[in-house]
Amino acid sequence: MPAPPAYYTSRLDPTTVRLSIPALAAALAFSAGCGYIGSPMPPLANVPAPVSNLAALQRGGKIVVQLTIPALTTEGHPIKPPLVVDLRIGGEPSRAPAVVTGANARYEIPAAAWTGKDAVFTARAVGSNGKASAWSAPVTVPVLPAPPVTSAIAAASVPAGVKLTWLAAGAHFHVLRQTGSDKDAAYALAAADVTAREWLDSSVEFGKPYTYLVQTFVPLPGGGEAQSDLPEPVSITPVAPLPGVPTGMRAVASSASVELSWDTPEGAAPAGYRLYRAAGGGEFALLAELGLAPAYSDRTVEAGKTYSYAVSAVDATGRESARSSVAEAGLQ
Repeated sequence: MPAPPAYYTSRLDPTTVRLSIPALAAALAFSAGCGYIGSPMPPLANVPAPVSNLAALQRGGKIVVQLTIPALTTEGHPIKPPLVVDLRIGGEPSRAPAVVTGANARYEIPAAAWTGKDAVFTARAVGSNGKASAWSAPVTVPVLPAPPVTSAIAAASVPAGVKLTWLAAGAHFHVLRQTGSDKDAAYALAAADVTAREWLDSSVEFGKPYTYLVQTFVPLPGGGEAQSDLPEPVSITPVAPLPGVPTGMRAVASSASVELSWDTPEGAAPAGYRLYRAAGGGEFALLAELGLAPAYSDRTVEAGKTYSYAVSAVDATGRESARSSVAEAGLQ
């Protein structure tokens, strides 16, 4: 029973307060009790709270249903196990087993019997005492023939990121992306509604692995959709593009040096340059590792010799572009 309300006592002066024998007996009887008078509390009803978050959609040849199982009664007390979820489809009990993760239950129901019809789902919770919650609000799924699965998904590293291409008979596609090398990591929705059969992911980081899924879906009235089964994933670690090839190589002889210059390449910016030199028609050898300045003064030349020069661009990791065209010069 709830704690009685607080009460107080006072010291009585026997010279001023006189009680009759019946009144004194009644007072003593009251003081021997708990000090609270009221009606007894009614017993708990122990009715489970309704299930929540009931949702359903078609994925391929199945209808996927998810809901949240209640943990409390309607009076806010923990539900004594076992608790049973009564899931109905078209008013009939569903025999699909539930996969329970924490407070969430997931069901996969074959869709063939409902193709071309509306499948209506409701659910309630039934406690171990046999008492049932109120029914959830119904969820309706218009069931279609299974949307076709995409095929031949390819991922290519391009200067702007990762380019995906695929084959499919559908017209609307979700692109799902998993980041990193953990194959158990969740996929995120990278693009909600692609209507072409290609898509560029420009948000990637070069050198980091990614895995992609491309899923067909059919939009439904009211904002719903019917999804295809998921295809095989495709993985890629995009690589930054090589720097462009330097152009406009120039070599001008002076009295004691050959002055070299070239034009900054287009495309990916270089982190530096490598300058190559060949003397008298011989093999090219590395002359210098250079910074970002597109010029160099070769002061190691000898009079009477002709030199050929070519330059390449390098990125921050040391990867190298093709070499430029050759420029020649010689000291007299």
